[in-house]
Amino acid sequence: MSTQVYAQSLSMEESYARNSPGVVMVQTVFSGTVYVRKVDLNQYNFNKLVDSIKALDPLQNMLSASQKLDILLSALYRSPTRFFSPTFEYLSQRHRFIANGTGFFISGDGYVLTNCHVIDRDSTYIQRQFMLSTFQELTESSITSLEQSWQVSLSDEQRNTLFDVYGFLYSRTSPMQLSNVEKQVNVVYRIGNEKNNDEARIKKQAKVLIKGAAMPGKDVAILKIDDVHNLPSLKIAREDVPRIGSRALVIGFPDPVGNHAFLAKESANEPTLTVGVISSIKQSVNNFPVIQMDATIAHGSSGSPVCDEKGEVIGLATFGSIERRSNTLASGFNFAVPVSVIRSFIDSLKILPDQSDATDLYNQGLQFFYTSYYRKALAKFKEVERINANYPMLYSFMTDAERKAASDSDKQNYFEKYFFRIMAVFLILAGIYIYIRRLGARRAKFMIKS
Repeated sequence: MSTQVYAQSLSMEESYARNSPGVVMVQTVFSGTVYVRKVDLNQYNFNKLVDSIKALDPLQNMLSASQKLDILLSALYRSPTRFFSPTFEYLSQRHRFIANGTGFFISGDGYVLTNCHVIDRDSTYIQRQFMLSTFQELTESSITSLEQSWQVSLSDEQRNTLFDVYGFLYSRTSPMQLSNVEKQVNVVYRIGNEKNNDEARIKKQAKVLIKGAAMPGKDVAILKIDDVHNLPSLKIAREDVPRIGSRALVIGFPDPVGNHAFLAKESANEPTLTVGVISSIKQSVNNFPVIQMDATIAHGSSGSPVCDEKGEVIGLATFGSIERRSNTLASGFNFAVPVSVIRSFIDSLKILPDQSDATDLYNQGLQFFYTSYYRKALAKFKEVERINANYPMLYSFMTDAERKAASDSDKQNYFEKYFFRIMAVFLILAGIYIYIRRLGARRAKFMIKS
């Protein structure tokens, strides 16, 4: 059990180093069977369209092949039901989609805190995601089939035109049906690697122990993964609500970063830190407090820990605000469920949220590291390694601590270096003093005798 109490404010760098190892990705995997009527090309009308395009250029020297294809696709776009029609044949496809969110360990034995809406999605959202997934696959297959039969290679713009055509067809003339929906909740967390300071991810299926309801309900859920010990864990603050104007640090896995086209997939393993201040304490329509802050959150950030200056969790990042005109997230007006609400869920399960021994030692090591006592930090990090060799970020700090411990930047080295120099000077002065005293005593003896 943890015995260390952190009263001092931490730098943002140290707060991230302490808390990010315990922040996890929560993945809810939905799988289901989608039934959709097959759509076929009306060959008769299509042939008439092709003949009419040929008639525009009887000598075959006025229009390029690409221009003719543009004319054909434009006609398909204007009247899709004239050239395509649903058949009586149904296609059955098993699909799945993953809804990502964030959570964090509140104990070393695998209890995870997150939002309820991260693991529970409404039926409209689920159906829409399945339809989008099915539509994407069917459309890609249909366009590829057309390319092969027409013996052409479509440009991106031409493919987009066909996407719009099929989008209309599948939404209006060939409605999809969904059945046999199943759900599995997974927790994905990081582990360290001694060999190259690299990190990997472990995915474990989680049990849902308790959950509230999506906003405006109490949007909290507690999960549990089994067969784990001494995991990185975060400290829950004692105060029910934070002070307005105090700092807010949010650590999570926002979708815009994890799915960015210009970033390597591996970069999605590293959680993102955003910083702001507590703007206000508001009251929800269901009469419990919510924390307003200007720290940035996005889709995927739901369930992220909101930490204070001491690195303690003061809330659970939950929802943002929508701009009415653009229907997009309004930056700087975001909200978190406070500790007072979170604690009621924890208490109902009789859980004792506490930092693991590994986390306690790791944080002590960081405290030494950030105060330049690198040898002491290294000793703590080696204790962490002994009880959890997979602690995220551990080997990166061990490498830095080893390098700096051998340099003059280590305060302990500095103290020892100058301590021995001072002791040497002191011993020399003491020797001189004793010598002078003895010399003085001999002279005094000689004078008495004479």
